[in-house]
Formats: sequence, C-alpha cells, structure tokens
Amino acid sequence: MTRKIDISHRTVIFIAVFILGIWLIYLILDLLIILFVALILMSALFPIVNFLHRFRVPKSLGIALTYTIVIAIVSTLLAIVVPPLVEETRRLVLTVPPHLDSLLEITTIDKSVLQSQLSDLSKNIFSITLSVFDNLLTIIFLLVVTFYLMLERENVESKFASLFIGREERVKKLIVQIEEKLGNWLRGQLLLSLVIGSLTYIGLLILGVPYALPLAVVAGILEVVPVIGPIISAIPAVLITLTISPVLSLGVTAMYFIIQQLENNLIVPQVMKRAVGLNPLAVILAIAIGSRLLGIVGALLAVPLTVVLQIIVTEILEENKF
Repeated sequence: MTRKIDISHRTVIFIAVFILGIWLIYLILDLLIILFVALILMSALFPIVNFLHRFRVPKSLGIALTYTIVIAIVSTLLAIVVPPLVEETRRLVLTVPPHLDSLLEITTIDKSVLQSQLSDLSKNIFSITLSVFDNLLTIIFLLVVTFYLMLERENVESKFASLFIGREERVKKLIVQIEEKLGNWLRGQLLLSLVIGSLTYIGLLILGVPYALPLAVVAGILEVVPVIGPIISAIPAVLITLTISPVLSLGVTAMYFIIQQLENNLIVPQVMKRAVGLNPLAVILAIAIGSRLLGIVGALLAVPLTVVLQIIVTEILEENKF
C-alpha cells in the first residue's frame, strides 16, 4: 500500500525562503565579509574612542583622533623601518640580476619561460593597476563603514537587541562579549606578526643572510595569511641564499621550517588562546576548515568566526540549560 505524503504550504514557503536566503548570502558574500572585517576593526579601535569619551571628547572627534593616532603610529613605524628597508631592497634589486643566470641553472628553470611570464606581466600591467585601485577603494569603504559603526555603535546594538523581545539586555551583553573577543583577536594577530617578523629577523642575522630586514618585514606581513603566507615569505630568502651557498640555503630553509612549526603548533594556538579563549586544537581546526571553504579569506577569518559561534552556542545552551 502506497502512503500519501502531504506537504503543507508553510513547509513549501519555508523551504523556498531558506533557499532564497542562501542564494542572497552567496550573492553578497563579499559585502558580508567586509562588514565582518569592519566589525572586527570597530571592536579593536572602540576602546580608544571610549577612553577619549571619558574626558568628554565628542564621539565623532574621538573617532577622528583614534584614526589619527593609528595613522601616526603606523607612520612612525614606517619612518623607522622604511629607510633601511628601501636601502636593503635597492641592494637586493641590484644584486639579483647578476646572479639570475646562475640561479636559473641551479633551479633548472627555463629562462625563456621566465621571460615569457615577465612579458605577460608587463602586458597585464593595466589590469593589475585596476586591481590595486579596486583594493584601495575597498579599503576606503572599509574604513568608512568602520567609522559609522563606531559612531552609531549604541544605536545599532539597541536596534538589534530590540528584535529579541524580552531578552534585550541579555543580547546586549552578548554583543559586548563578541566585540571584546573580536578586538582581542585583532590585537593578537598584530602581536603574531610582530613575533614572527622578529624571529625571522634574528634568525637571518644569526645565519648571516643579507637583506634580513626586508625579508623579515615580508614574513611579518604575510603572517596574516594563514597556511601559505609563511611558505611564500620563505621563497625569496631561499632563492637569494641559493646564489651564495647551497649549504646556507639549506640552513635558511630549516630556519623557516622551524619557525613555521613553532607558529602552527605553539605560537598561534597559545596567543589565540590568551586572546580569545579558544582551545589550541580548535584554532588549528578552524583555520583548516576555513581555508578549505573560503581559501585565504576563510583561513584568515576562521578564528574570529569560530569565536562568535562559540559565544552564541554557549549562550543558547546556557539559556536552555543543556
């Protein structure tokens, strides 16, 4: 006997709305990522705005001063790092061409292939320029969104909490907790870049590798790119030392490998544990899953997303007393 399965109109509507929602999220995924990054920046910078507000500094002026302070700090660091960085990079650029032929012989790279790639690169310089300009506009848009998030922080929180009738105060506390963890994550990420850059610089100095400063700066910057960032940062150092000594190149490879192992298994998990309270294993798994789902962006945002999910799930379990 066949059974008749009745599907109600509500079920059909729910399925249709759910599929439509998933489709809309897919269409605006880039915008959602920018908004999430803006939320992270707001969470990291707002304590400075709040500190200034205690001295009766208007919020808009406090945000402008915060931006000014951050720009001033970055500019000061650049003023300290850039001059020797430029000088060493200039020496590097002048040194590489004479060794290019020997480097190609060592690495068995076809010189014609390299010339072809460089030719294609020059032809695509316009598209590269457009890409850089597009990224610059994205950064400006991100800073503007962050500005307005800080300016309207209380209003946004209140309006979002009002959607949960009877739980407004609890939701507000949850939002504050999420913001605190996201701010801690960003500050922890900056600390990681500083630690990895410093370790790389010290290691290169000990090994006597030339151009240690620009190579260490590259390692620190690429630290924000999980998984492949440390690998990419090691390539220039290995290629440069190949032109000097194969033994030195092996030593540099070993140094980068050791730093990467310390980073993956000790530094990143421990720093993130202190910053956001995640278990080191959870940090490693989150980065692995994020990179598999969304590539580099997913790996970079995996930890803060996991933190948000952990806080929300914990709140739901506590409320339902599971």
